[in-house]
Amino acid sequence: MTATGTSHEMGHELAHLAKGAAPMTVADVMVATLKASGVRRVYGLPGDSINGFTDALRRDGEVAWEHVRHEEAAAFAAAGEAAMTGQLAVCAASCGPGNLHLINGLFDANRTRVPVLAIAAHIPREEIGLSYFQETHPQELFRECSVYAELISVPEQLPRVLEIAMRHAIEREGVAVVVVPGEIFLHHVGHDVRPAVIEPAASVIRPSDDALAAAAESLNAAERVTILAGAGCRGAHDEVVALARALKAPVVHTLRGKEFVEYDNPCDVGMTGLLGFTSGYRAMEHCDALLMLGTDFPYRPFYPEHARVIQVDVRGEHVGRRIAVDIGLVGTVGDTIAALLPRLTNGRDATHLARMQSHYRRTRERLDALAKTHSDQGPIHPQVTAVAVDRVAADDAVFLADVGTPTLWAARYLRLNGRRRLVGSFNHGSMANALPQAIGVQASHPGRQVVTVSGDGGLSMLMGELITLRQQRLPVKVVVLNNGALAFVELEMKADGIVTYGTDLDNPSFAEVARAVGLYGVRVEHPGELDDALRAAFDHDGPAVIEVMTVRQELSIPPKISAEQAKGFTLWATRSVLSGRGDEVLEVAKSNLRELALE
Repeated sequence: MTATGTSHEMGHELAHLAKGAAPMTVADVMVATLKASGVRRVYGLPGDSINGFTDALRRDGEVAWEHVRHEEAAAFAAAGEAAMTGQLAVCAASCGPGNLHLINGLFDANRTRVPVLAIAAHIPREEIGLSYFQETHPQELFRECSVYAELISVPEQLPRVLEIAMRHAIEREGVAVVVVPGEIFLHHVGHDVRPAVIEPAASVIRPSDDALAAAAESLNAAERVTILAGAGCRGAHDEVVALARALKAPVVHTLRGKEFVEYDNPCDVGMTGLLGFTSGYRAMEHCDALLMLGTDFPYRPFYPEHARVIQVDVRGEHVGRRIAVDIGLVGTVGDTIAALLPRLTNGRDATHLARMQSHYRRTRERLDALAKTHSDQGPIHPQVTAVAVDRVAADDAVFLADVGTPTLWAARYLRLNGRRRLVGSFNHGSMANALPQAIGVQASHPGRQVVTVSGDGGLSMLMGELITLRQQRLPVKVVVLNNGALAFVELEMKADGIVTYGTDLDNPSFAEVARAVGLYGVRVEHPGELDDALRAAFDHDGPAVIEVMTVRQELSIPPKISAEQAKGFTLWATRSVLSGRGDEVLEVAKSNLRELALE
């Protein structure tokens, strides 16, 4: 984060605040500190206990109040901005139910490791502990989804607590919460108060020489090294590629690592995990040494059983918590690779890499074949939609994917190039993340194309934020896959042998809803309409909803199917037929055969 403005400018700003001998309030100091540290917007919903803070924003006139329709959206929007910029983003809410609504979005931000400050207003100090109207204990409620949470008991605690909270959020890359009783915002602090400037510390973090020597010895002795690259590889693309070339190692990426290592990487062999595909799984299955770079990949069944494991992570407490690790290296990916590369020997055999690259090419061809359509009038498959979005979107578009099948199709079919970005709730896994995260991305990047790949369940959960797009004049393009179902939940039920139940969605026309609230809306029912509809909506100077009517029973086969899953699908099919749901089984069978035919 870079401080904006000189000391002279900050002094002028404080003089302006004190014009007319009006003393500064605690809220004025908070706003001045946020602004001096680079914050330019606060996401939230007003309410009586936070009015002192929002009034300070009004008086300042430079830090924008990004008004949303639900506090959960405010937290997600801040998380979206922080994910894009890497800098501190801020959300705020009133006491009781107001700040409680922040919790889900803050869990997402904290688990994604992005710096977010939440200002949680509280009931009057003298009423705390007396079962007052809307009373909660925010500093306890937010404890699990934050790296710092503190209650302001007296005005004198500010601005120090605010500074400490900001520092925690930035340096530990997580959520910090400051709980402020409403009357404290209005407390006068005088005139001569200089705002603090909170900036991140620049550091080089790498393992010790002994640890690097042990890792190099292990890697040099291995015959088949595979790299598993995660979000910790951000900013280290070239270093990862250089390391892969030196080790003749295929690079398997996680979902969050996709945008940082997949592009311009001849050693990339795709993704593993439940949303991945077979080439990524095979590259890990057949290695004798696995090098984990900046990843906390949680799915243990997808790790190799007999390989030596070396893990690089800047957080030492993350080493070895998913799989037994032979050598743990604590450091950033870029700094660690720079120190490790000179220790690696040359002349390594490339057979393992070549075999996995060939496997990836075949897998990629099959996936791409599934996304082709042979009729302009047939049903629209979600893969076809994802490929069309990829084709029409700008070279520097930011994609926001809803949790569930939209994330699956985005992971498999959106091509990233070092300029495009992909943001989602990939660790917390919350529905309804895409639209509110897009609010934060678009507000902080007004000239950039921002596109959501939304599910009908996710969009309808926080559909009120379409009105936020209108009110805040945010030209987000919302692509919604309308298949009338919670499709990923249905897939989970089938894998467990459960007859699908409670997953139907009786949707309105989302395009008509969009038009009703003043947005551009278009409904697409045939594949031949997709490109033109997307181009028209993406070219529209304002927010737009593109409703794509997709097939419901689209089965995606994971790269590894357990015996229990196979048994579950068989039980589901049998029970569904006996329940009179044979038509659903037939549709799934068609989808399954369509995919298996290309294996």
